[in-house]
Amino acid sequence: MKTTKNLAIIAVLIIAAIYQYLGEGNGQNNNGASNQSAVSSAQNAQLPNQDAVIKRIRAAADDTNAKFWTTVQGTVIKNLRDDNEGSRHQKFLVKVASDITLLVAHNIDIAPRAPVSEGDKVTLHGEYAWNNRGGVIHWTHRDLKGRRKGGWIEANGKRYE
Repeated sequence: MKTTKNLAIIAVLIIAAIYQYLGEGNGQNNNGASNQSAVSSAQNAQLPNQDAVIKRIRAAADDTNAKFWTTVQGTVIKNLRDDNEGSRHQKFLVKVASDITLLVAHNIDIAPRAPVSEGDKVTLHGEYAWNNRGGVIHWTHRDLKGRRKGGWIEANGKRYE
């Protein structure tokens, strides 16, 4: 009887561990590479109000110290050459409003390249930083040291982090 009870407890713990692992996801596939997961309507429902995001980005244009985490949607208007100095970055421009274009600097030494083309709709989560051309979104990848949640790019139904 005691052995059966112990086995039942062990089975419950194993099932709970599997549920925890699968339920939260670990961002890794079997070979340790970053996971590209399908975008669900639940993820899209969690997007902040885009009018408020655009308003905040417009306000940041006057603040050379502006730096904040945000999630924004836009359209790819131009792919740029990769920046291969130091950590390699995929670079492209995204129009998020009629008067706002952002540079995206996506670290491809940490995250997989997001296969984007002109005209693609994308959702970006990362750190906005002021620059004299409208701003840049970077940190669109996981944090290898686990100090912060990290960012991502959603394009063509996949998430690249």
